[in-house]
Amino acid sequence: MLLHHPFEQASARKPGKTALVCASGRLSYGELAAQVRAMAIRLRAAGVKPGDRVVLALESDAPYAAAVHAVLAAGGVFVPLTPTTRAERLAFVLEDTEAAAIWVEDRFSPQDEQVLSARCPALRAVLRADASGVDVPAGALRGASPGPPPADSPGEVPDSAAAPRIDQDLAAILYTSGSTGRPKGVMLTHHNMLSAWRSVQAYLGLREDDVVGLALPPTFSYGLYHLLMGLGLGATVVLERQAAFPLKVAQTIERERVTVFPAVPTLLSALLGLPQLAQFDHAALRLVSNAAAALPQSLLSRVVAAWPAAQLFSMYGMTECKRISYLPPEEVERRPGSVGRGMPNQEHWLVDETGRRLPNGSCGELVVRGSHVMRGYWRRPEATMERLRPGPLEGEKVLHTGDLFRSDEEGYLYFVARLDDIIKSRGEKVAPREVEEVIHQVPGVVACAVVGEPDPLLGHAVKAFVTLASGATTTSRDIVRHCQATLESHMVPKFVEVVDALPVTESGKVRHAALRSGS
Repeated sequence: MLLHHPFEQASARKPGKTALVCASGRLSYGELAAQVRAMAIRLRAAGVKPGDRVVLALESDAPYAAAVHAVLAAGGVFVPLTPTTRAERLAFVLEDTEAAAIWVEDRFSPQDEQVLSARCPALRAVLRADASGVDVPAGALRGASPGPPPADSPGEVPDSAAAPRIDQDLAAILYTSGSTGRPKGVMLTHHNMLSAWRSVQAYLGLREDDVVGLALPPTFSYGLYHLLMGLGLGATVVLERQAAFPLKVAQTIERERVTVFPAVPTLLSALLGLPQLAQFDHAALRLVSNAAAALPQSLLSRVVAAWPAAQLFSMYGMTECKRISYLPPEEVERRPGSVGRGMPNQEHWLVDETGRRLPNGSCGELVVRGSHVMRGYWRRPEATMERLRPGPLEGEKVLHTGDLFRSDEEGYLYFVARLDDIIKSRGEKVAPREVEEVIHQVPGVVACAVVGEPDPLLGHAVKAFVTLASGATTTSRDIVRHCQATLESHMVPKFVEVVDALPVTESGKVRHAALRSGS
């Protein structure tokens, strides 16, 4: 079983069912499968061979969904990027992966192509897709013709005989946000991704009759897996490209009778801030999930109040292994702040600074073991050795996440901080998450982020960046007073700055590093 096989099976089973609802319109499984076949043949005509990397810089639309499956069907490895990726980063990824081809939007200019051609000698083809998803042949790089299509029948996807692959081969390379240092390419095999898929599907209970409302970028792990799972199950996936406009998202959930809504805190906060949200009919919504960043307790309570009939799953994961834990809906209000226990087919534990395994009720770095753990970082052996270390079995590697957690006596996990984000102030360690939770309790606060600011006396002073609701009269002094009444003295922010917005990655995580002085 390879990653694209479930979609092929779903397409054969129900070719007339709606697969995608997107800017291009509504596509049935049969129509989307035809696009996949055409794109796979086009890739092979461009000289893409099994194992070649293909960068996808496409909008959240039908061409992207088709291209992911087409690359896999042609035996390639897909590397997703947003179409707004800056030229320098795009060139870096193309060089780093030695990509054979890139699929881009029509607006990609011949000048852009020439620049990439000069910097990326391995690049053999720039392919374009128009809004309907039909492949539009591009000018071949360096004037070379891509050649005629292969001899396959136009109705056939290149099969395993033409593109021999096994589930231990790479399916994708997903680049991390790269907020500090060079971005790293997470190598995921077909087996890695299918293993994660099966475990997530097992506890979420996703079904063929679901309508998945995807307002998250499908170029990042969280959105990507919901696209793959939805199309692999034979469900309908609604690609909403206007996530920056919460009113549009609310309208889409109502119009399409969305049943499954994966989200991140920034998206949920914007939606719940709509004065008219209660006017929408969201009765079909049966499941809301959160990942990327932990939900503040105040926001979690608002989600439950807004959609009382929907199950809420609070989850934790990272690109290196997709998902690690989930909190069952029945535990959400009983265990505030928890991201649950490990998901199916996984073992995890906490370790101290020496690597010693800790019992429940402790605080330490989270370590994960399972078939969903990445192969490593693309061409980053040192970074791979830092994250993947010897496990319980001979020759086995387990993932050291770099995240600090505490667990309760029953093994439920509570995120404390990224080890790199811990603030050392007055000789004490401060976890930004703990301070942020308290600030979220202040009326008028919509979002906040806490970082360490270099200080000659304290080592680092605690600094909070806060965004406020429209019309809120809350002041920085109000926030400091609340913290003084709630937190230990070394955790109270020395500085509070009110800002219009917090810097976030395209996957929805706050970029703490961008808020630190000198970043």
